[in-house]
This record gives sequence, structure tokens and C-alpha cells, in this order.
Amino acid sequence: MIPARYEASRFPGKLMQLLGDKTVIRRTYEAACATNLFDQVYVVTDSDAIEEEIVRIGGKVIRSRQAHESGTDRVAEAAREMNVDVIVNVQGDSPFIKKEPLQQLLQEFNDPIVQVGSLMRPLSNPDDIQNPNVVKVVVNKKNDSIFFSRSVIPYPRDPKQALAYYEHVGVYAFRKDMLLAFSAWPLT
Repeated sequence: MIPARYEASRFPGKLMQLLGDKTVIRRTYEAACATNLFDQVYVVTDSDAIEEEIVRIGGKVIRSRQAHESGTDRVAEAAREMNVDVIVNVQGDSPFIKKEPLQQLLQEFNDPIVQVGSLMRPLSNPDDIQNPNVVKVVVNKKNDSIFFSRSVIPYPRDPKQALAYYEHVGVYAFRKDMLLAFSAWPLT
């Protein structure tokens, strides 16, 4: 599912901006479909403009109410009545999403213990490490995420020590029951 809010706080209308000859949301939808990993791909939106853009190309849309705290809450609303096990949440501004990382994420769910998964990628550019618009993630030895921040984490106490930095990629996968439970938790 692709949550798609027109009135984004940092860049309203971003999903309807042209990227070449297609809108960002259209490119994201087409990229998710092109992976051939999903039984169904839906854009979940409260926007008439986004709905019209996706329907015009033969895509599938689920309308959601406007008052959601996050895209995950929007996806949870749409998934509530679906008969599915795992739901993948691809951000609406991910026009270059590729099959391989999504496939790796889905493979984690072959283990019935796994309830939630997300993606990360290594960061090496010092500007990205310092950039508050880049969400960093710290993981343990099993690659389980333990902390997310827009600040520099881990903090380089000793400048001589080589640290690994990772960017959190805004793709999430949930087992349905976990998604619904997570969406019901209070904000922290």
C-alpha cells in the first residue's frame, strides 16, 4: 500500500509534481507494481487529485479519512477489512523503489516470529550524516533497529573510531494484526 497525502507538511502537493513526464505518485505506484511482488497495490489517499491521477492510469485507490497522524495509520485504516497476512507500506514519494530491497524485506516474514520490518541503507556522505532531513537508525548485531533519530547517531565520541551509519528508508512491512495494534498505540 502507498499512503498518499496531498497536504504534506514540508512540501504540499509534492506527490502531484512532475518528475519527467509523470507525477511522483504515479511513478511510485508504477514502480511498486513493476516489482511483481504484491498481489495488489493500492494508493491510500484522502485527496481527489491523487485518486484521479491513479484511477486515470487504471490503478487502484482506497479512500481514507483525512485525520491521520501518519501514513501508517492511513494504511491501517485501509487494511482493517482486508484478508491479508503481510502489508508493505511504501511511501508515496518513493518513485525509484526497487524489487531487491522489497524482496529482502518480505523474506524476513518467512519467519513467523517477525511482526514488523523496515529498510535501511549505509550512509557514508558526511553531509547526509549531519542532515536532520535524513533519518538515521542504529541497529544491534542482528540488524534489529533499536533507535531512530534525525540527529547524528551513533554519536562519534572518539573521532578516530570508525562508526557505521545507516539511513532509515521509509518502507515498512507489518503483519496485519501488528499493524492494527501499532496504529492503536498512543503517540510518543
